[in-house]
Amino acid sequence: MTRGGLSRAGVLAVVLAVLPLALPQHWVVSMLVFTVMYAALASSWNLIGGFAGYPSLGHAAFFGFGAYTVALIFPNTHNLSNGLLPFAILPGIAVVAGLIGLPIGAIAMRTRADVFAIVTITLLFVAQTLALNLRSLTGGAQGAGVAVPPFDVANFERPFYYAMAVLLLVAMGAGWYSQRSKIGLSLAAVRADEDKARGIGVHVTGVKLLAFSVSVGITAMIGGVWAYYVDFVYPQFAFDPLITIGMVLMAFLGGRGTLWGPVIGAVVLVPAQQYLAYELGGSQLYLIAYALVFLLIMRFLPRGILPTLTHLRRRRRLIAAADPAPRTAAAELGLAHDGQGGARV
Repeated sequence: MTRGGLSRAGVLAVVLAVLPLALPQHWVVSMLVFTVMYAALASSWNLIGGFAGYPSLGHAAFFGFGAYTVALIFPNTHNLSNGLLPFAILPGIAVVAGLIGLPIGAIAMRTRADVFAIVTITLLFVAQTLALNLRSLTGGAQGAGVAVPPFDVANFERPFYYAMAVLLLVAMGAGWYSQRSKIGLSLAAVRADEDKARGIGVHVTGVKLLAFSVSVGITAMIGGVWAYYVDFVYPQFAFDPLITIGMVLMAFLGGRGTLWGPVIGAVVLVPAQQYLAYELGGSQLYLIAYALVFLLIMRFLPRGILPTLTHLRRRRRLIAAADPAPRTAAAELGLAHDGQGGARV
């Protein structure tokens, strides 16, 4: 832990705490809820897709699992006396999702790179199909209602915002630990060259499964908060591929494999997406804009915003360190003093 790192963490915590108080309008706090939600999703995906280098496209399956778990435990027929109860079960949802993720990850991680992405997105569509057909549990295409939160209407969004903010801090804390610990070094070795990492004694399978399990556990908790907030869960929205695409795109935009990159990506993209959906939502042209953003990232910022800025800053420092002290105009012209007050060429 460095003084700068602790300062940045403190500033982030203060900003997250103050934002809904400084901007109390309902529509603004609602946008903040989704911005922080996607920042947390992108940060949790970054554990496996960034630090380990395994681009999962099936995380929305666990997002939907968390959403339907809350809907099953607290259905709309349940009268909540304490609105914080659904938040209290989130750690249990994370544990169950993480345990479910272990065998799934063990099978999927027998593949790599693009094949792994295909396997995981198949998991997403399998989960969506199950949700549509297991009507006794999920309500099928008609969806499942969630108990109405007994919060004050004047500050209705704030509990959900703060729950998402806590999950963002949890996801970033896991990312920070992944950067600073032996596990993080092992994940970096796996990302660089998995075969060589195994050859030098890295417990490749163990660290990959640990990263996948923690990642999907946090994702499931976020899905649970989302379900409680929107009040009704449909399979096509809980298991929406656009959720996965959103978290992946934000991680790539900000810089995957970095701590702050996914947060920067969410802060840039979510307000833009909300605006485009509001202006163009009827025709869904905002999806074309989403695809255009991804193409622009691949073309101009293949490493993401944060790694690109870091690279430029380091390059500037190296150039400044290599340059001699500033020269005079005479020196620029090739002139030198002759030691007697004159100058010679």
